[in-house]
Amino acid sequence: MNITGEPDVSTITIPLIIRGRVIEDNLIEFGARGGGLHFKAPDPRKYLDDLVLANPADLADLYTLSVDDILDYLEELGTHLHLERNRWLQQAATIKAASSHHTAEMMRGQLLAMPRQLRRDAMLEVIENNVGRPYLEGWVEHVMSDRKVAVRAFGARTVHAIAGNGSIIALQTIMNNAISRGDAIIKIPSNDPFFATAVARTMIEMAPNHPLTRHLSVAYWKGGDREIESFLYDAKHVEKIVAWGGFDSMRSIREYLAPGIDLVALDPKLSASIIGAEAFESEAAIEEAAERAARDIGYFNQGGCVSARTLYVVTGEDEAGLQRANAFGKAVFEAIQKLPSHLSTPHPQFNQDLKAEIDGIRYGEDFRVIGGRGAEGAIIVSQQDELVDFSDRLDCRVANVVPVANVKAALRHLTIHTQTIGIYPDSLKDEIRDECSLRGGQRIVPLGFATAGNLAGPHDAIEPLRRMVRWIRDDSLQVVSGTLFAE
Repeated sequence: MNITGEPDVSTITIPLIIRGRVIEDNLIEFGARGGGLHFKAPDPRKYLDDLVLANPADLADLYTLSVDDILDYLEELGTHLHLERNRWLQQAATIKAASSHHTAEMMRGQLLAMPRQLRRDAMLEVIENNVGRPYLEGWVEHVMSDRKVAVRAFGARTVHAIAGNGSIIALQTIMNNAISRGDAIIKIPSNDPFFATAVARTMIEMAPNHPLTRHLSVAYWKGGDREIESFLYDAKHVEKIVAWGGFDSMRSIREYLAPGIDLVALDPKLSASIIGAEAFESEAAIEEAAERAARDIGYFNQGGCVSARTLYVVTGEDEAGLQRANAFGKAVFEAIQKLPSHLSTPHPQFNQDLKAEIDGIRYGEDFRVIGGRGAEGAIIVSQQDELVDFSDRLDCRVANVVPVANVKAALRHLTIHTQTIGIYPDSLKDEIRDECSLRGGQRIVPLGFATAGNLAGPHDAIEPLRRMVRWIRDDSLQVVSGTLFAE
């Protein structure tokens, strides 16, 4: 299947999905980020009353399903999410190829990998490592010092404002909603407006009357629309908001928070690498570290929060140390250019503001720029222990190599906004992981494995699936002579 063709933007319609209904009326035009793509979608204002699940007791049909029933449904869904035979995924791929930091070949590779996320063993790992199957199956009793307590995880009515830098986020959201037995309204992002819709349409074709199909809605509206969000973000209508987004969108959502609404915030994050002095002890070590660093920077064109932006290298800051740092930067740049094209390419929509920043420092003394003349990416090597002043906007396979005197100096750069930290050599990880954590780091991996992993376990220093459910407690006590005792 060819997904490289430029779509006719005048014909792109992103339907509104409301619990099994596909709505394509009352269309208005929206523009994607960067102005590269326009599409039409139903005006959500016309359907606000339908979007919300007015009566939370209507979640009851989800409790006719066992965990195995849910896994059976999701497994079957995975068999329908094959690019070669799913027209909705084909359409999603074509649309995203027109507005993405991924090439058509990279998009194809990602979509071909999607069904693996819905393997039963992978989903069981998510359940056991985030909630615990017994709490989803029924009430779990705990005997305490003065009572018995039964605890169960219940689903919630939730708005999910998802990010568009990876379609896997949409699939993860749909899976988590099913596992938690929730009712989800997914707010799709303008830079990936069709993938969640494509999965929802697949669910409708597969099992139109299934409770899991009937508790998923997918809508687009422009973030910050007060008429829409003041209605939806109300404790009468939802109990949870799960939000992936930038600082502005997070501030906007927080304006609506009031008692009764829990915000599960997956804030914007930046990732980094710490490369110890051992990397510079031999040519083989330099080559290994450079190739690993290139993977953390270049995979999927640095689109994810897990992708490294800043690399702290323990070379020293004297002349010899700067020579090592500059040579390492060159080796990393060359390794990025050799990455396989289904995982990384010159950026199809290189950020021109970033290009101007790179050109602005190219001939100064404080930084050495390797590459960055086209869309191939760049390595900016600081000539002292100092980051470029646009380090928070590094993207498109552009990273900053910063020489430091020692590992302690590297650790001082970590903050609460640091997500994934790739470390070399592997033996250094155990030595510094506690301080990485105390300083704000949230995921610690061997250098080169930032983009590897599954959906189980913590993310951004929280357990999102555990936060998505409502933890209900049932106390059992008895009264004897006016005093409470456990049964």
